[in-house]
Amino acid sequence: MYLQKDFECMPRTNLKKLQSEKLVKEIKYVYDNVECYRKRMDEAGIKPEDIKGIEDLHKLPFSYKSDLRDYYPYGLFARPLSDIVELHASSGTTGKRIVVGYTKNDLDMWAECGARMLTSIGATNEDIIQVSYGYGLFTGGFGLHYGAEKLGLTVIPMSSGNTERQIETMIDFKATILAATPSYALYLAETAEKMGVVDKLSLKAGIFGAEPWTEEMRHQIEEKLHIKAYDIYGLTEIVGPGVAFECDCQAGMHVNEDHFILEIIDPDTLEPIEGDDKLGELVFTTIDREGAPLIRYRTRDLGFIKSSTCKCGRTFVRLSKPRGRSDDMLIIRGVNVFPSQIEEVLLQNCDRGITANYQIVVDRENNTDTLDVFVEMAPDLFADDMASIEKLQKVLVDKLRSVLGIGAKVTLVNPNSIQRSEGKAKRVIDKRKLV
Repeated sequence: MYLQKDFECMPRTNLKKLQSEKLVKEIKYVYDNVECYRKRMDEAGIKPEDIKGIEDLHKLPFSYKSDLRDYYPYGLFARPLSDIVELHASSGTTGKRIVVGYTKNDLDMWAECGARMLTSIGATNEDIIQVSYGYGLFTGGFGLHYGAEKLGLTVIPMSSGNTERQIETMIDFKATILAATPSYALYLAETAEKMGVVDKLSLKAGIFGAEPWTEEMRHQIEEKLHIKAYDIYGLTEIVGPGVAFECDCQAGMHVNEDHFILEIIDPDTLEPIEGDDKLGELVFTTIDREGAPLIRYRTRDLGFIKSSTCKCGRTFVRLSKPRGRSDDMLIIRGVNVFPSQIEEVLLQNCDRGITANYQIVVDRENNTDTLDVFVEMAPDLFADDMASIEKLQKVLVDKLRSVLGIGAKVTLVNPNSIQRSEGKAKRVIDKRKLV
């Protein structure tokens, strides 16, 4: 099923022509309206008229997450605030939010992308969708909500949490589609099993994203909830959920290429990587964003594409599940976490009796991400009583939650007990199997 077959199944030559036309307009638009891009293009000796189509995209400078922090909050907006009708945000490396703004047209485009996602899995206006992504500044809840509204579904805007009530609502309101993070979907399934009510659910499909998940998790969700589980990809900086989506074939996520141009680059040489199934960093360019356009944005996500026409008939390239990061960012329970955030909190508290030696361990238990932080005590604290140690652990837990937005378990360990390295210290151990 298609929302807009003429676009979704467009011949590749026509699609590239459309992308080129939109790109030329977008580059002139950002040059005229965004100081950061104008300055960066001038420094590179590039003028808007030098960009005649997507074949010239590689000439343009990259943009980065740090740009959104450096120009916080509104410096990358291309329109005045009087034209911005909605703001969304996510955390940056130091806890400072990155902020994106949407015009009315941007929201319409976002809703269109969401409606395409839902149509591709067979959703119609006869369906009832329970949106269990978080609402608020996080883009997850609204991205699915707007798409469902555009398609005419009945929306249950549950947000996340209160799991038993979620399940009761799902049963009473006869929800047929679930939208959530995959780990929360599994937790819902396990809770429904404990409540003995799985057979009372009316679900037929689920649309899941915002965190890494495996094919094994997909199979577990499908088996436990008796549904088909579909993958989606998005990020706050570009638009939120709706950048790419799986269809009923479940053979990769179709990138909405009439709105976003995807490049795969070598993260070391920064050169484009051509061809299918070749792992590289994902770089996106928005070509019809009004409020907060981004040009050649380095996502730091690693993945690959398939460019052949899907069995569903769509000609958009298909994106793999993300295969890791080219930087040190971790995605834990749907939240972006940088080790530097944790290190900053620990270093600020060294005068309390801890050292700068620490290790972060990320794992997945019962399909939920865990975050453990092990910190060496200074000899003076080590000799102190257990009550003092437990008190400090609680202080660090509270401070980390304030900065990260999620809970972490902190364990103070004996001096010199964390293994040393002759080279670069291995601060992070990620035990999750994400592929």
